[in-house]
Amino acid sequence: MSNNNKPWVEKYRPKVLSEVVGNEEAVARLEAIAATGNLPNVILAGPPGTGKTTSMLALARQMLGDVYNEGVLELNASDDRGIEVVRERIKMFAKKRVNVPEGAHKLVVLDEADSMTTAAQQAMRRTMEVYSNTTRFALACNNSNKIAEPIQSRCAMVRFSKLSDKHVLDRLEFVCRQENVTATAKGLEALIFTADGDMRNALNNLQSTYSGFGVVDDVSVFRVCDQPHPVVVARILTNCLDGDLEKGLQDLQTLWGQGYAAIDLIQTFFKVTRALDVPEAPKLALLKHVGFAHMRIADGAATLLQLAGLLAKISNANLKVKVRHLVDDGVDLDGGGGM
Repeated sequence: MSNNNKPWVEKYRPKVLSEVVGNEEAVARLEAIAATGNLPNVILAGPPGTGKTTSMLALARQMLGDVYNEGVLELNASDDRGIEVVRERIKMFAKKRVNVPEGAHKLVVLDEADSMTTAAQQAMRRTMEVYSNTTRFALACNNSNKIAEPIQSRCAMVRFSKLSDKHVLDRLEFVCRQENVTATAKGLEALIFTADGDMRNALNNLQSTYSGFGVVDDVSVFRVCDQPHPVVVARILTNCLDGDLEKGLQDLQTLWGQGYAAIDLIQTFFKVTRALDVPEAPKLALLKHVGFAHMRIADGAATLLQLAGLLAKISNANLKVKVRHLVDDGVDLDGGGGM
């Protein structure tokens, strides 16, 4: 695949640890390992799109140099998660002789390791013990609690967190410069909002928006991502906080009529509420109401009635906060407006 046809998330994937964006403490730990050459078995835990696999592969590239291709086995455990893979591919790789640099080891990088079956994890534990002199394991996962305790006790834990808006913005601006992408400030804000700390999501949405519309603005981004425009959701919140439940319900009905699922709407309500520039006490009260509605929708009650009930509770909460500064009257519910 040529560079022109490559997904940008792969084209601009960091090759060395110094290029990894965000999670400075976790990257510093990995850089210390690269400097000493003493790589333990590691578990990299954190949300998707935060650089776990990228950081591990960059570390392997720095430690193994020219034998990187022969010395690294990368598997996605969501596809290959049965005991046969451990017994065949992983065990055969561990047995294979590779002339790695002095002090280095072959590396098995297992992505989404928390989706491995219990039997596969038990088999891998034994493989980790038998071939510890020549092979190290790096397990990337979203939830480390799903990794068996015996494996956790054999690994160093490196935790990653969601990327900050600034880190995502800096990377988006860099890719825009490299690809000569025309992006407005509101378009970049929309990409950051929809990504929610996930760099992979942000870059994929950037490429999809540019490929489809030729320009990256907020309207195009929300069309590509198929998410309700946060300005409209902010307008609904504003009307409810002002006690005008009827206007809020009208906007909600319009969004519902455009085909947005209840889970998409409640997730946008949560993101917008979390971003409100209001005192902590009323914000927590709002988040409590949104959280209960989210729980009911996730449990299967994904109806318009649940969302209408949320607006009624917000209207009756008498929180006395103003969020007018978030509302942009230029967003048209029935026109472009991102829907």
